[in-house]
Amino acid sequence: DGLDVLRRVAAGARDWLAPGGCVLVETSERQAEDAVETFRRAGLTTRLAASEELYANVVIGVRD
Repeated sequence: DGLDVLRRVAAGARDWLAPGGCVLVETSERQAEDAVETFRRAGLTTRLAASEELYANVVIGVRD
């Protein structure tokens, strides 16, 4: 499904992010929901920023 690298990043993010640190990943509209869920399962506070004008979807994961 093209999310293998994102899963590896999400799985390790809590180990290398400082508290309050964030990781941002651009993804397609089609993969955005799966990417958000992957970050959530990794224990990150997650949100999606989307711009229809720019055709951009960014998943933001924050370590609490």
